[in-house]
Amino acid sequence: MHSRHMQNSQIRDGNASLPTEDNLDAGDMDKRNIEGMLFFLAFMASIPIANWMIRHVGTQCVPDGPCLIPVAPTIMAPSGVLMIGLALVLRDMVQRRLGKSWSLAAIAVGTVLSGAIAPTSLVLASATAFLISELADFALYTPLQRRRLVLAVFASGVVGAIADSIVFLYVAFGSLEYLAGQVIGKALMVIVSLPVIALLRWRDDRVGLSPA
Repeated sequence: MHSRHMQNSQIRDGNASLPTEDNLDAGDMDKRNIEGMLFFLAFMASIPIANWMIRHVGTQCVPDGPCLIPVAPTIMAPSGVLMIGLALVLRDMVQRRLGKSWSLAAIAVGTVLSGAIAPTSLVLASATAFLISELADFALYTPLQRRRLVLAVFASGVVGAIADSIVFLYVAFGSLEYLAGQVIGKALMVIVSLPVIALLRWRDDRVGLSPA
């Protein structure tokens, strides 16, 4: 207990490096792995939930088309964009808790799942957009996350949202006409998550729980 208190004090004062695998006890490892698996399962669940929301949740539903929600004054977007934005954040948390290998595995499985549940006409667009956006998120999040977690989640999430929207709209429809609503809806979920991410970072520092 005393050593943990000293470690936490040093981290807060900037006199020690972040904890590593070598100085995490079994309880910390179990906690990190359990939370990581919960984030992994939530990430996987967000994909079919987004697909379901597009068909059932919205302030207006287009016949044989998506259900829409307002994401800004005069701008509408398919309701599923909210879960797509959340998926970008959840992937970051999978990586924080379980490491890069698990994160890349989640992207691979998510890509297959995204294509498998998409309407036939949108399989290629859905899978391609998911893969490219999540890899863009991964590429930006990875170098930033250890020292600037909130910035990493925000920056990578916004870049991922833009990439997902551009790729999906271009591959599916050959047009970027509805880009604004797609990007705003996804980015909103990233922004809403930031206080929770800040709290998570504060708790990790307080108990000395390092990223994977």
